Amino acid sequence: MQFLSDNAAPVHPRLWEAIRAADAPDTPYDTDALSREMDARFTTLFGRECAALWVATGTAANCLALATMVDPHGGVVCHEEAHIEMDECGAPGFYLHGAKLLLAEGEGAKLTSGAIEKVLSGITRGVHQVPAQAISITQASEYGLCYRPGELAKIGDLARQHGLGLHMDGARFANACAFLGGSTAEAAGDIEALSFGCVKNGGMGAEAVVLFDTEKAEMLRYRRKRAGHLQSKGRFLAAQILAMLEDDLWLNNARAANAAAAIIAEGAGERLVYPAEINELFVRMSASERAALRDQGFSFYDWDESCIRLVTHWATDPDHAQALGKAIASV
Repeated sequence: MQFLSDNAAPVHPRLWEAIRAADAPDTPYDTDALSREMDARFTTLFGRECAALWVATGTAANCLALATMVDPHGGVVCHEEAHIEMDECGAPGFYLHGAKLLLAEGEGAKLTSGAIEKVLSGITRGVHQVPAQAISITQASEYGLCYRPGELAKIGDLARQHGLGLHMDGARFANACAFLGGSTAEAAGDIEALSFGCVKNGGMGAEAVVLFDTEKAEMLRYRRKRAGHLQSKGRFLAAQILAMLEDDLWLNNARAANAAAAIIAEGAGERLVYPAEINELFVRMSASERAALRDQGFSFYDWDESCIRLVTHWATDPDHAQALGKAIASV
């Protein structure tokens, strides 16, 4: 009974069908019919004009999106536990040719306008310091917490006030949308670029960079090629993303993952470090209690000395979730 990561989830059958259907002659790179359809599909989804490009990984999606906003001498304000800081092996510096991450604090890995202002206020020495040029937030955060529309509006206002680009790491954007229950546009806020997650939500190997500043799409195409992410048979990536958007599969998968996490959260009770909002839970657990759960057949990651991380996905068996919830309650 595995709760390691939604990256370990199986590929949804409808995506395999879409990949198989795309296995026919078409023009190469991103000139095929499926790749050319992505702009229109994301424009419909968000209700404003978009340019959408596929890449293979979330790391590439984040870094290539930020590369459209930030100079080599510039900086990106992000949370000190953001994925681009903690889990991408320096890729932002590589893709952005030396640009720096400017780290801010915030409960539950969420940025606030005040925390961002604190970082910006410390940049006072002109050419001697790295200027902030963008902000990157994660929806949902690295601790599974969602930004509400009001929070996004404050950060968006601050970005405009200071002339900063605004990027959203949406590796679990679908789970955030499923939890928030409003429109997709409300869950995104007034951002300039979104890394739209697919792999964690039932994909095989495709993510989307969605640009709301469509004038930067041509720059991103060149950067994607230079970074080695222009795949010659890009239709197979586009097929996955389009299949995910068809009939709200992306939302239905996220709802299933969130529902499984909610079952576990009920058993975890006061052990939860943060409220259960999406498919990612952090649970206080001693070493002996962890061993007891593993002895019962549950697998998960140790987050730190005080807690474990549990992640569900679209195909998590509700019976397994129920069993884990009961095991935590009784351990």
